[in-house]
Amino acid sequence: MTDGPEVWCERCESALEVGDLRCPICGQAVVGQRRTRALLPAGEVARVVRCDTCGASLEYSAEVKAPRCAFCASVMHVETTADPQEQAERFLPFAVDPVAARGALMGFLEQKRFFRPSDLTRAASLESLRPMWWPAWAFSAGARVSWTADSDAGSGRSDWAPHSGQVELTFQDILVSASRGLSERECERLAGHYSLAGAEREPRGPEDAQVERFDVTRSGARRQILAAVEEEAREQVARSHVPGRRHRNVHVAVVLSSLETRRYALPAYVLAYRYRKKLYRVVVHGQDAKVVLGDAPVSVLKVLLVVGAVLLALAVVLLLLR
Repeated sequence: MTDGPEVWCERCESALEVGDLRCPICGQAVVGQRRTRALLPAGEVARVVRCDTCGASLEYSAEVKAPRCAFCASVMHVETTADPQEQAERFLPFAVDPVAARGALMGFLEQKRFFRPSDLTRAASLESLRPMWWPAWAFSAGARVSWTADSDAGSGRSDWAPHSGQVELTFQDILVSASRGLSERECERLAGHYSLAGAEREPRGPEDAQVERFDVTRSGARRQILAAVEEEAREQVARSHVPGRRHRNVHVAVVLSSLETRRYALPAYVLAYRYRKKLYRVVVHGQDAKVVLGDAPVSVLKVLLVVGAVLLALAVVLLLLR
C-alpha cells in the first residue's frame, strides 16, 4: 500500500497522484498545486537497457549486465532518459527459486500433447533462465454503473426481455499490466496468482533478477485502467445484478467516484529452451511454480498424418455416397 495521497483536487477533493495532469474523477487541470513527492531527486537521470525487438526496458546496473533482452533474447542498447517514468512502489518477493523454475520447465516439456514431438523432453536444452519483475498497476475504485441487458426473466412468450438499472460498485486491487515484454494474455494469466498482501518496499529475490520499467505514466495509462474498470463492472453486473438464469448483450456506462492506483513489480521467470535450432519461450510464475505459460514445437509429421487421415475419411464418405 502507498503512504496515501498528499495532493487533492481543488474542485472535487479527489486524491491526486504524482504525474497527474488532470483529476481522474472530474477532469480539473492540475495547475499550480504543490507536489510533495517526487519520483526521483531533481536533475537525476535513469539508465535503462531497451530491447530493439519487443521494446521492453529494464533497469541497468554495472553489477547486472543485460546485453540481451530477458523476454525475447534480442540485443539491447543502453538508453538514458532525462525525465524518468514511474517506478514500482512495492515489490512482491520471489517464492520460487531457480531450481524450482527449471523443474517447472521440465514438467511443461513432459506434458503429453498429441501434436508435440515425441523427443521433445530428450532433445530440448535450456538456453537461459532469467528472474525478473514485471510492472503492473493495481487500482481500487468506486463507481456508479448504469447497465442494460437482455435476460429470460419476464420474457413471457419471447426468449428475451430487456432490463436496465444502476448500481454502486467498488473494485479492490485489480491488476493492469504495464509490461511490454510480456503479452497481455501472459500477464492476465499470471496476475490471478499473486497475493499483494506480501508486497515489500525493496526487491527480494535471486541476485541476478532484473526489473522491467514502467514505460508510461499513470495519466497515460488511464485509458487502459478505465477499460479494465468497465470490463470488471460488466462481469459483476452480469454475475450479480441481471435477473434471470440467462442473459446477453450486457452493456455498462461507468462514472468514477474515486480512483487510487499503486505501482507493483511482480516476480516471474522467463526461460528459453532450444529444440532443433529454434528457441521457444516459457514463463514461470515467481510465486507459484504450478503456473507455467509457454510455447512448444509442433510435429510436422503428426500434423500430416492427421490431415491425411481426415482426407482419407472424406474420400471414403464420398465413395459411399456415390
